[in-house]
Amino acid sequence: MTTILDPTDERVPVARQITPRTGDVSGVIGLLDISKPRGNVLLDELERLLAARYPDAEVRRYAKPTFAKPCPSDLRLKIKAECDVLVEALAD
Repeated sequence: MTTILDPTDERVPVARQITPRTGDVSGVIGLLDISKPRGNVLLDELERLLAARYPDAEVRRYAKPTFAKPCPSDLRLKIKAECDVLVEALAD
C-alpha cells in the first residue's frame, strides 16, 4: 500500500489509487529545471541514473528562465511536442 499526502489539506485524507506501472520507460524523458538554486545538480544526478537504468530512453533538458514566473507557453509547447514524460526539479 502506498500513502499519498495531499499538501493542500490533510485534515481529512482522501483515498487515491495509483495507476499501475509497467516498469518500462522508453521514448523521451524531459527534465525541466525551474531555475531554483542547485536544481541543475539534482537533474544532473537524475539524468545519470535514468541513462544507466533506461538506456533506450532519451533524456532532454529544459530550463525555465526564472522560478518566479510560470513556464513560458512556447517552452511548454516545445516540451509537450518533444517528450513522452516530464520531471520537474525543485531544489534550494
